[in-house]
Amino acid sequence: MTRDSAPKSRTEAALERHGLKVSAKEADGLTRLATWMHEGLSAPAPEWPASERNDGLDLPITELAARLRDGRLTSVALTRATLDRIAARDQAYLSFYAVLEETALAEAARADQDLASGLDRGPMHGIPVGIKDLIDVAGVPTTANAPGRAKAVAAQDAEVVRRLRAGGAIIIGKLATYEWATVGPDKSGLFPPAKNPWRLDHITGGSSSGCAAAVAGGLVRTSIGTDTGGSVRGPSFYCGTVGLKPTFGLVPTSGVLDLAPSLDHVGPISATVADAAITLDVMSGRDGERRAASRLDEPVSGLRIGYARNWFVQDSQTMPAVTAALDAAVSVLSAQGAVVREVEMPEAATIEVAVAAMLHAESFKLHAEALRDQPESYGRRAFLSLAAGLSLSDAEVEKARAIGASFRRVIDELLDQCDVLITAGALTTALPAAPFEKEAVWTPMRTIGFNVSGHPVLAVPVGFHDGLPIGMQVIGRHYAEARIVQFGHAFEQATDISVQRPPPP
Repeated sequence: MTRDSAPKSRTEAALERHGLKVSAKEADGLTRLATWMHEGLSAPAPEWPASERNDGLDLPITELAARLRDGRLTSVALTRATLDRIAARDQAYLSFYAVLEETALAEAARADQDLASGLDRGPMHGIPVGIKDLIDVAGVPTTANAPGRAKAVAAQDAEVVRRLRAGGAIIIGKLATYEWATVGPDKSGLFPPAKNPWRLDHITGGSSSGCAAAVAGGLVRTSIGTDTGGSVRGPSFYCGTVGLKPTFGLVPTSGVLDLAPSLDHVGPISATVADAAITLDVMSGRDGERRAASRLDEPVSGLRIGYARNWFVQDSQTMPAVTAALDAAVSVLSAQGAVVREVEMPEAATIEVAVAAMLHAESFKLHAEALRDQPESYGRRAFLSLAAGLSLSDAEVEKARAIGASFRRVIDELLDQCDVLITAGALTTALPAAPFEKEAVWTPMRTIGFNVSGHPVLAVPVGFHDGLPIGMQVIGRHYAEARIVQFGHAFEQATDISVQRPPPP
């Protein structure tokens, strides 16, 4: 039998075996096709590079939870996929300071064992979460990105981390921060600055820079940041994530490095409003109707919005695209039956300078001794930012606190007439990073007033300009996290903005 006749004979035998009748011409065609496949498969298998694992990484926490419970997914598989994606993408984003691979996989294995034995720890059970490196994770340095804290290993978990672990969450690593949560991006800290996944040469916003970069870049669904002047919300505006600053005091700050204790908050930065609400509920320990997630999917029809347009539209720094995006977002909620009226909030500049004075006075008091005795422990920009409160008098600080108390009363009065307030968060999209390499640059925000008033605030992406995200703030009554979540989720479900993500690097 010749070499050419062998494939033909195999084809004829296969046709006879399967009882198929074809013409001679058709048999020749089948032979040629079969020969091509046989010869192709006889070659050595190619060693192609492995593609990124997914295993549900881009699914909401509620869907991940469902798959973990019905056996379609394990926490170990989800954690491995998360680690793989961090390895594949974070060389570009620089969002993680430390990736806790060994302990994360061990925690994931325990989470799977618990579910298998019938022990369900709650909605975050088996879900990876990143922690800003201002928050203690036992056995890991809490560096605050400060040169003098490279070996400042935490003896125990911060209370929020303890609660997350008790709820079955997987601590995947420590995330980038501006040094001591002050100014940035700055290359004089312990680590290089995190980068904005939408455009790597633009800022992330601070100081929870790594949280927003990791979530926007698809590395984790949720993360834990801090907010003293807007540090959960600012990065969310610039990176297109959801930031949720809770009511002051709702989430404990024990085990979190202080910046200004009367202004410090801890809150989630997440991929969606629901993800943020679920994360906050575990952090706060609230249940039942008090949960932030308790009003998800409830309509906003008949509820009242106070639209504080005056807080940004009259400012020359405000991009026209920001105004257009906020107007459109409020229109979306109006179309769902919310009742909108414009309200006037106090002049932003007055409250901003007052709260800035409080922040700098408190932070200087905390750091004064170390600034004097160990100046080399700080990057220069953080040193100068922390020293900025040194000349403020007690009388000036008391005046600032009085202004803050007055602002809180005004916001309370507005919220007596409205269910939520809506205004802009950042007046521009993320700025180019290059100017920040020379000096600290002021980024125009409308966040810091709510740190002194203590009201819960949700930062929600509402649009894009030139490929960069724009966000709004939804402000609620004290402890009314569920209401602002209700509005944010309603907007999110009515648009496709929350599902848009930057292309992988």
